[in-house]
Amino acid sequence: MTKKKELQVRAIKNGTVIDHIPAELLFKVINMLELDKCPTAVTIGSNYRSDMLGKKGIIKISEKFFADDEINKISLIAPNAKLNIIRDYQVIEKRVVEVPNKVEGIVKCMNPKCITNVEDVFTKFKVMSKSPITLKCHYCEKITDEKNIRIK
Repeated sequence: MTKKKELQVRAIKNGTVIDHIPAELLFKVINMLELDKCPTAVTIGSNYRSDMLGKKGIIKISEKFFADDEINKISLIAPNAKLNIIRDYQVIEKRVVEVPNKVEGIVKCMNPKCITNVEDVFTKFKVMSKSPITLKCHYCEKITDEKNIRIK
């Protein structure tokens, strides 16, 4: 007898699905993307069983397609997340988010004396390591590890 596959979350017609978010980071991703201000339907699932993560979160956003800087933000919080782009109920593109080599304008330097925290200066970081994520400030050279990343 074949086991019937059942959808746990309703399909969307057009939009983006962010899958494979570690369950403990789901609400951090939601807050960072400011999905509470999203004018279209947002479906959030937490603590789904995952062979890869143990427990995972999933977010479905109708009529939303992310720009590169938003994808970079996702990669800094959930570097193994997957994006599924949906058009007319079909997955037309699957993307694995990737931590970029440079991070500009989206992360706050953790050094309170850094010029970026004192004056209106665009932040720039070199990615020193992608796993675990480690960033080096272009200006003060302070190292920010994965646990201390603060999205602007």
